[in-house]
Amino acid sequence: MITIRGLTLKLPEGKTVLDRIDAHLPQGRFVAVVGASGSGKSAFLRCLAMKDRWTSGEYLVDGEDILKAGALTRLKFRRKISYLEQRPILYEKKSALKNVLIGNVEQTPLWRRITGMVRNDDYMGAMDMLEQVGLLEHAHRQAEKLSGGERQRVAIARSLVHGARLLFADEPVSGLDPHSAEAMMATMKKLCADHGTTIVAALHRIELAEKFADEIWGLKDGRLAIQVSGRRLTAVERNGLS
Repeated sequence: MITIRGLTLKLPEGKTVLDRIDAHLPQGRFVAVVGASGSGKSAFLRCLAMKDRWTSGEYLVDGEDILKAGALTRLKFRRKISYLEQRPILYEKKSALKNVLIGNVEQTPLWRRITGMVRNDDYMGAMDMLEQVGLLEHAHRQAEKLSGGERQRVAIARSLVHGARLLFADEPVSGLDPHSAEAMMATMKKLCADHGTTIVAALHRIELAEKFADEIWGLKDGRLAIQVSGRRLTAVERNGLS
């Protein structure tokens, strides 16, 4: 269980980007973070992924405040999380399979990224994960030839193969056609159900959040204005986020 208490983020010039956010994040949940442009969705995800330093607040993981923990504890937690950008950075000339096996910059030693060498016993695990995200038939296709949705699936498979249990995805369906967007959302929901993976995704399309997410968190002006589970937003709630 992850508990967020009083998450606040202020810019050096004094502007408050995130304002005293409180939330609970159970394991295996698919949470969609929605809100208008500038509401703080991306900043929220970056703070949860420990990409940006919090101004104040508590980040409790099984009761321990990660922000105040020792370096080793923070390192172990970082290895369990993965931050997925709108356009994942892949090794363009390498196949989808190689990208999954090698891992990203934070997961893999420099020598392994340069040489592309992998252990034989990792191969089947990577192929199995590519199958689970619907990319088995594209396992040997170069990353530069993959569509936007396929690149996102490779990034998800790569994260899970290298031990991530908590994924933060910033607009993972941005730029995708409606069919591909729904397929991506269905994939993420299935990973939560089948593997106990916890996923928090920032979305601009509320209808996708309503259809696929276990919980919807709505941000407005840096504050958590809405937290609902298992239902569509009311017209009042939607209007309150605009």
